[in-house]
Amino acid sequence: MDFESVVLPGVDPARPIVIAGPCSAETEDQVMETARGVAAQGVKIFRAGIWKPRTKPGGFEGIGTAGLAWFKRVKRETGMYVTTEVATEKHVFEALKAGVDILWIGARTTVNPFAVQEIADALSGVDIPVLIKNPVNPDLELWIGAIERLYGAGLRRIGVIHRGFSSYDKKTYRNPPMWHIPIELRRRLPNLTVFCDPSHISGRRDLIAPLCQQAMDLQFDGLMIETHCCPATAWSDASQQLTPDDLDHLRSLLVIRNADRPSQDLSELRCKIDQIDENLLELLARRMQVSLEIGQYKKKNNMPVLQTMRYSELIEKRAAFGKTLDLDPDFIREVLKNIHEESVRKQMNVMSGEKESLPQ
Repeated sequence: MDFESVVLPGVDPARPIVIAGPCSAETEDQVMETARGVAAQGVKIFRAGIWKPRTKPGGFEGIGTAGLAWFKRVKRETGMYVTTEVATEKHVFEALKAGVDILWIGARTTVNPFAVQEIADALSGVDIPVLIKNPVNPDLELWIGAIERLYGAGLRRIGVIHRGFSSYDKKTYRNPPMWHIPIELRRRLPNLTVFCDPSHISGRRDLIAPLCQQAMDLQFDGLMIETHCCPATAWSDASQQLTPDDLDHLRSLLVIRNADRPSQDLSELRCKIDQIDENLLELLARRMQVSLEIGQYKKKNNMPVLQTMRYSELIEKRAAFGKTLDLDPDFIREVLKNIHEESVRKQMNVMSGEKESLPQ
């Protein structure tokens, strides 16, 4: 897919492109005070939720279409572009009619292909930047599917927003970042504009700055940061919003790495990594050869493929040994899980009579 830039005229394309504003548009005074605050810090794109999908009924679900008039005032008085979330065909029509400059599709909508297709159909023939948040759960194919639906409707100015993924493990983050997923997305779609939403990843304002730095270190193009004139009184997500002054301080602390700086030392280190990777693959091939031999033995002696006690013992012993080598035990468990799954697959093929040749 050949994407076009989502950067609008007058917005500095240098990293990070910053989108800032409150979680929700609450009142006209709140919107304007926040907009003036972030505009004074040099922000060119203002965000606010007009329609707010909530987990349970009874919460604040957005001010609705009436708030779009406030967006017009923001544009007129600050010169900023405005963006909001759309989840239905009606939202799209109302936002376009009000002159909203950028649309985004929220995580709860991305999970529903019917809803994404409805939005794509409503935008057919419209040239407007659209940003797609990752689905709530860690499903890369579903995320890519949403991108493809919009692309199929003729849109080319498409970007994504990484806002973390839902998890029962909320020890640190509201939505753990699982960085490997947006990294893989970037590998598959290298010319896609990628934003990070550290507000929804963290759920806490004290974690936003380090997450922003991590996003920059991973070559993300921009940041969407929830910013409120008075976070303590916010009607939604009060704990994860910054003040405009906080936002300015955060931006001053960011270190932007030089990705194009030539380095002989780095080239040499990468050569070492390449050699180690080749060695690892050779070892894996040898391990799989032994797995096939074990599968043949089990078939000959009428033994089951899966040996649960052996597998559990192996995982824990290897994780403990890895820890002595300064390797994270959870990382070791995940690696071994994938290796074991492939070993079981090969042995199952042996059991079923499918041909699995032994490496020479």
